[in-house]
Amino acid sequence: MHSPSILTKDIIINMSPFLQTFLAIAIVSIISFIGVLTFVFDRKIMSALLLPMVSFSAGALFGDVFLHLLPEIVEEGGWTLSVSLFLMGGILISFVIEKMIHWHHCHVLPTEDHYHPVGTMSLIGDALHNALDGILIAGSFLISPSVGIATTIAVILHEIPQEIGDFALLLFSGFSRKTALLFNFSSALTAFLGGGIVLLFASSIPSVTSVLIPLAAGNFLYIAGSDLLPELHRETRLPQASLQLVLLLAGIGVMLALTFLE
Repeated sequence: MHSPSILTKDIIINMSPFLQTFLAIAIVSIISFIGVLTFVFDRKIMSALLLPMVSFSAGALFGDVFLHLLPEIVEEGGWTLSVSLFLMGGILISFVIEKMIHWHHCHVLPTEDHYHPVGTMSLIGDALHNALDGILIAGSFLISPSVGIATTIAVILHEIPQEIGDFALLLFSGFSRKTALLFNFSSALTAFLGGGIVLLFASSIPSVTSVLIPLAAGNFLYIAGSDLLPELHRETRLPQASLQLVLLLAGIGVMLALTFLE
């Protein structure tokens, strides 16, 4: 008799890329409600939890890039100049998006001493980022179910601390808790738009994945290297720094374990 986990894996793998993508995006979108945790925990507890989650998500993003996305690129067509250009393009696109809207992934809760841009601008940036997540998830499932699953998990692990920070930012900007939850969820729905566009044009543009996968790798490298690791450098005490390293390796370990899905 097959175990429930094996049956679930088989069900997901046998789905069409369309269903796989929209199921994954639906799960990621639900993460936008993670802000309800602020109803339960006080600021000190949430602040203590954020950096460990950031450590774990940074490891997952690096792991997805080096254990799933880049190996798939090499296996599909080898390492070419276009791959390098699209990889750098993913990094530059992420940089430009942040600069244009004066917004970035911040994983420190807002205070009077740590001011964030206005909440509305953050919502616009979050909507653009979520649309990009949808594009990357769809492109990953077009490669294979295992790559899609790994990329979805990496996105989820990054979304958790990001959404908590975004929710706190909206509260700090004057939104009520209910309004902040509603707007945060609304911005998450743009991921369906991004994923839908990719799936719509995938058949007419056969090489779409050869563009999207290096773009995804560049985006994840930018997030992990530019946004997450600098946040971790805020903590300099040896015990906490050691925990960060352990969690970073744990995130990589999760991505390594997922390679056995292939």
